[in-house]
Amino acid sequence: MAFNTSTISSSSSSLGFVRNSLRFQPGLARNRWNAAFTILAAVFSAVVVLPLVLVLAYVLFKGGSLLSLQLLTQLPPAPGLDGGGIGNAILGTIVVTLVASLIAIPVGVGGGIYLAEYSQSGPFAQFVRFGTNVLSGVPSIICGVFVYGLIVSTRVFFDQSYSAMAGGIALAVLMLPTVIKTTDEALKLVPNELRWGAIGIGASKFVTVVKVTLPAAFTPIATGVVLGIARAAGETAPLIFTALFSPFWPDGLFNPIATMSVLIFNFAIMPYEAQISLAWAASFVLVVMILGANLFARWLGRFTQA
Repeated sequence: MAFNTSTISSSSSSLGFVRNSLRFQPGLARNRWNAAFTILAAVFSAVVVLPLVLVLAYVLFKGGSLLSLQLLTQLPPAPGLDGGGIGNAILGTIVVTLVASLIAIPVGVGGGIYLAEYSQSGPFAQFVRFGTNVLSGVPSIICGVFVYGLIVSTRVFFDQSYSAMAGGIALAVLMLPTVIKTTDEALKLVPNELRWGAIGIGASKFVTVVKVTLPAAFTPIATGVVLGIARAAGETAPLIFTALFSPFWPDGLFNPIATMSVLIFNFAIMPYEAQISLAWAASFVLVVMILGANLFARWLGRFTQA
């Protein structure tokens, strides 16, 4: 049998050409441009993360060394005196955030259920979605002024002006957009086959939502709720207009109450080193609390991807 050597040689040369063309050649212009833009993107990414790293490192350096049991359990000292702690502010932050959560979570989840399950594309649903997007961009101080004019100045609650309840309502207004949008988007991710199956066996719309749809979307909804709580816990401006501040332990929901963000604001502008140190310590505790809430939200988000 005779072989065509010219054909074999041409095939070998073409195969070698293909192999050479598939090799990475850093000298090519497109590869140099690709490497340059990759480095540029990495630099921009580092610039984005750098402020967060610097803030955490600086707050840890200034306030982490002051962390102690006394700091977490005692009342703040009088201006100019050493010692004391931020125990009332920690407890007040928990109380105000809890009040805000009890208001915003039922209303927000209920609004999200209505948008996703009962009026997906109606004019009212479109208006609510538009209003939610606008509300999420409203400055927090505007929410504080709104609640101040609506509740504090009118003394609605037992003829009391500044109170923990007013602060909780202001924070609830800030939480609502996050909870509503998260619930709406989470319910849209639930496959329609689950709804059809429940309706096919005779379940009503209410039973389908409660027994099938909501449990299927629980994890992303819980993630949005945690993110909303984390945002509300760090707000200052609304609480200045509503909860004000108190140097004492919380005394009910209808009296002024101390919060960590307002304590940081008040103490940071004082000309006393002791109060400034407490402000840094409170900043560290507040950052740790918010960071922990965000990490918890990311942990919940893993169940959505699974």
